[in-house]
Amino acid sequence: MERGCYFDAWFPRQHCYHPSLPARRLKMVDDLQAYRTTVLVWSALGGGSISLPYLEQEAFGAIDPRFRFYGFVNDSEFIRECQKHGIKVFGIVFEVQGWEFPVELNDAEDAVLSMNELRGAGKPGWLGLREFAQNRYPKLWPPFERYFPNGLYNGQGEEITDLPEQCCSRDIFGNALHARWVECPDREHQAYLMDRNNPAWREYLKAIIRIQIDAGVDGVQLDEAELPLTSLQYGGCFCDDCMRLFREYLQALPPDQHPADLRGVDLSTFHYGHWLRERGYDFQENREDSPLFWDYIRFQRGAITRYFKELADYARDYAVSKGRSVLVSGNFFNLFDQYYSLAPSVDLMITEMRNTRYRQPAWYHYVAGFAGDKPVVVVENPYGGVIPELVDRLKVGKGYDLFRLSLYEAAALGANMSVPYGSWMGSVIEDSFYAPHELCVEIQNFLADHDHLYSQQTYSETAVVYSVESNFQLVSRRDLFADNRTNVSGGGSVPFWDVCETLADAAQPFDVLFFPDGTLREDELQPDDLRQYRTLILPDSRFLTAEQARLLAACLEQGGRLLVIGGLGHNLPESDRQALLSHPGVTQINDGFTLAQLPDGPQAQIEPAANLALHVQRVSEGAAVHLIRYDYDESQDAVPVLPELSLSLRLPQRFETATMYCPNGNPDVTLTHNDGLHHLRLRNVPLYTVVVLT
Repeated sequence: MERGCYFDAWFPRQHCYHPSLPARRLKMVDDLQAYRTTVLVWSALGGGSISLPYLEQEAFGAIDPRFRFYGFVNDSEFIRECQKHGIKVFGIVFEVQGWEFPVELNDAEDAVLSMNELRGAGKPGWLGLREFAQNRYPKLWPPFERYFPNGLYNGQGEEITDLPEQCCSRDIFGNALHARWVECPDREHQAYLMDRNNPAWREYLKAIIRIQIDAGVDGVQLDEAELPLTSLQYGGCFCDDCMRLFREYLQALPPDQHPADLRGVDLSTFHYGHWLRERGYDFQENREDSPLFWDYIRFQRGAITRYFKELADYARDYAVSKGRSVLVSGNFFNLFDQYYSLAPSVDLMITEMRNTRYRQPAWYHYVAGFAGDKPVVVVENPYGGVIPELVDRLKVGKGYDLFRLSLYEAAALGANMSVPYGSWMGSVIEDSFYAPHELCVEIQNFLADHDHLYSQQTYSETAVVYSVESNFQLVSRRDLFADNRTNVSGGGSVPFWDVCETLADAAQPFDVLFFPDGTLREDELQPDDLRQYRTLILPDSRFLTAEQARLLAACLEQGGRLLVIGGLGHNLPESDRQALLSHPGVTQINDGFTLAQLPDGPQAQIEPAANLALHVQRVSEGAAVHLIRYDYDESQDAVPVLPELSLSLRLPQRFETATMYCPNGNPDVTLTHNDGLHHLRLRNVPLYTVVVLT
């Protein structure tokens, strides 16, 4: 298991300013060693969205002796120090952000006297992408032509002379969009919301990647990996490149797939924005009901898959040209299914939660299923969740068990929750997230010392299928369009999540299996991948590829059961669909799922009923039974010890011994067998326990 650190290292009691992260110090490396860290995310070299010369200063700039005195280093030096201790550093490419900052300069315009936080010193001006592209300050920065000797050109062949103006996302009225969630409302700075569909911006991002690799990064992290779908929350994107590419997408559709709304429309001159406005739509209110909306989303899903892969491949190829190799990842925000087609391009899954809670087992099961056999690092989100409250508790010596829950829950359920180190608190709160040092050391030492207890393989006998195409509009309507500054879900029931929450609330082991759309990502699951499952639950899986139908048939022939909730494979030939549904191993349910509907009953039974999650990981020693308890007591500011807990567990083989591991407390366990079940009697059960059966 990777042990991640959310390493922004922003300052306490000050804004978390994008995109330039604070200068690094050697003491930070000491802390990272103490946390047994293996990988840093959001961690280095973010200033490329100000300018490439600014990024080079972050990477290689001289450090004044006054700061050397306290161990300050530039980013390339910091990377080398981390590598001495086996800590992988990811450079962060803020793909969506195009920055302009207020500055104060001396009269000669060869020195910056203040930037972003002004102090009334010197000549006022602006410094950022626009000034870089126009060579506005030749005494401050090398010329644009040094980096792009042949210039940059958009998809219409126009030369770029104003990077933010010509490469940003735009609403239907042509207004430039801003990344409001990173702009601090009490500052003058401006973050344009850039558009990766513009080839000029992709070439600029490649230049950022080159500098990061030259500086020695172990990996490249492409933030805002869904660009420009990000712009939907503000009514975009209708820039020239998006309109051109959408027109080409529609022209390339087979005749039988042409949208009915376009009958009689001349696609050679089609402009989606103009066409919508002629019909009275503004893409602001009820945008999901706009004509061609879902065709537009399909087009953009294809575009983000194509262009993310282009940048990922470029990073690897450039590293090889320098005699190196690098890892690639992105920010797959909340692991929404729009990222599933991007996943083959990454080596490590990194995801920022949408809403951080104190209890989210169903989401972690989804995360583990999305990641498959790739390591996954999760970071918290300050918007719409518990983080501001938790930070305030920790500052006064409270909430330690709540913080422990956050990290141990992820590990128990097959992921890694990163340690915060000055991590993101949004653009409004003037603070960053540092947890108490000794608490971080305690948790990370347990995880590192017991790495053998963690695996991405399980002994779950139930799997819930997530069909990407079946959930396309349903999940997008609920989750895709919320403003990043609030992260409020659109609400509404989603059958997949209803099933997962029911299983999680009943403390049942289960896995999540992904069925891709078959176009942007092809099917990969084989019959052997399903052999461990007694039951596959298919919540409203109205779309199945032919390969998925064959896979389900093979599962049934192997003796597995299918629990079908709602529709199944409505796109299939009716004979193929009925052949599946008529099999004696298939049970159809039209109403909501309950535990009683599992054909073989629950895999785990717990007495007394307890607020916990249970996950059985397949490890080299045998079966690691992870128990994470959520019954935090506000009056005690702790999860109190549970005097006794009985667990009956069905496993595919018999295990003879049980050994307990836990970070705190002195529990014990006895193991007996009866009726083909393992009966575990646990006493003095703390917040987190692992019982290893061998």
